[in-house]
Amino acid sequence: MAKRRRKKKVTDKPSNYGLSEGCKIVEFNDYALEFELLGIGRSATRWIKPDGKVQKSVPAFVKKDPDLAKKLAETKEEFKTIKTELTAQRNRIERFYLHKTQFDYAFFKKQYIQHGLLIFLCEKLIWTFAEGEKKATSAIRVNDIWQTADGTEFHPNDTMEVRLWHPIECEVEQVMAWRNRLEVLDIQQPIKQAYREVYLLTDAEINTRVYSNRMAAHILKQGQFAALTRARAWKYRMLNNFGEVDCEIAHINLPEYELTAEYWINSLYDEEEEDDWDFTLLDYVVTDQVKFLAAGDKTVNMVDVPKIVFSEIMRDVDLFVGVASVGNDPNWQDNGGLPQYREYWESYSFGDLTQVAKTRKEALTRLLPRLKIKDIARIDGRFLRIKGKIREYKIHIGSTNILMEPNDQYLCIVPDRSKDAKGDKLFLPFEGDRGLSLVLSKAFLLADDDKITDKTIVSQLGRGL
Repeated sequence: MAKRRRKKKVTDKPSNYGLSEGCKIVEFNDYALEFELLGIGRSATRWIKPDGKVQKSVPAFVKKDPDLAKKLAETKEEFKTIKTELTAQRNRIERFYLHKTQFDYAFFKKQYIQHGLLIFLCEKLIWTFAEGEKKATSAIRVNDIWQTADGTEFHPNDTMEVRLWHPIECEVEQVMAWRNRLEVLDIQQPIKQAYREVYLLTDAEINTRVYSNRMAAHILKQGQFAALTRARAWKYRMLNNFGEVDCEIAHINLPEYELTAEYWINSLYDEEEEDDWDFTLLDYVVTDQVKFLAAGDKTVNMVDVPKIVFSEIMRDVDLFVGVASVGNDPNWQDNGGLPQYREYWESYSFGDLTQVAKTRKEALTRLLPRLKIKDIARIDGRFLRIKGKIREYKIHIGSTNILMEPNDQYLCIVPDRSKDAKGDKLFLPFEGDRGLSLVLSKAFLLADDDKITDKTIVSQLGRGL
């Protein structure tokens, strides 16, 4: 029996893999294979001939020589490892917010800025520099020089403390300044930072004191929810439909703050099918309250939770709902999963925008003037409207589901994950928001609705091929 491969532990001291600012060159006699990181999970390779010209295919002599062929296979495997490591390190750096992570600049410069792999991430992020009681400065690295949001050069000294900048630390004007600056610099951030969602206490949460119902009563696909919690370092035990336990708690420990955050999850089943209960896992669950606990499982008043902790935890929970909600499933209305909950699907699919969707809307507002569909596209409340040749469409900015004018007829388009969406080829201000790419992809598709050949879509548009 084959041994199960042990998952590699993410370390704060990763190899630099011989990279120089995200690039590596491997020699094959007088040819060279150049590797370049382009983004999270994305890279490019090219062969460089002795005369410096680029060759797309593998040189014939490499294929014929067993030693070189073996070296090429090992090199390709290393390139895959580098991309995997980059994703892991991106996730680790993003957790700096909840780990109170900060460094003195001398250490940060050596271990991050001068690191062949980590520099690819760090130079696209905004960092905060603090020294004693002096006012902190936020800056980003441009052409090896630190610059503030207005482009002023900044030269930190080695004793300054460095931490990852968060928009909750500053006024809205500074956040907007950073968004403008990143747009000018054409920087796509590997972590949503300048566009990061900020969650502040609401009056309802102040009144309930020890819990939040902001993200309650959502129906989630349990398998997808469980995968998301693991990816965000939460712990969650999936519910089955035997019925003995009808509630579980997704939680994350925050030792640096001496807190634990909890998201309560309830079972969701069809009471008419109780006789069919077994130990299989539930397909769907329903969400409940968010709360915070201190040592000894003592419930913490919401107003006493540090602002950055509250914001980051609610952001995680919003992400869980935003991705795993059945409201995102374009097939739900047809196959109905649980027909009695169709009202939830409709309210989520076309209802008020979540904070994540509001951020997506802001990004779309900035992007539209630069797109070729700008003359037939406009933001209208919760929707991106597209005036096609055949009909006009309303793409919900949150769920990405579509309604067609004039009678708000639902249009079901199932994304083809095997193909690159046009939205993925556009410059986006941050990585990791598939919803933004889907909205843009659907917008480009529907802008040329008279050229659509997919029979399932054509039949819904009301025209024949």
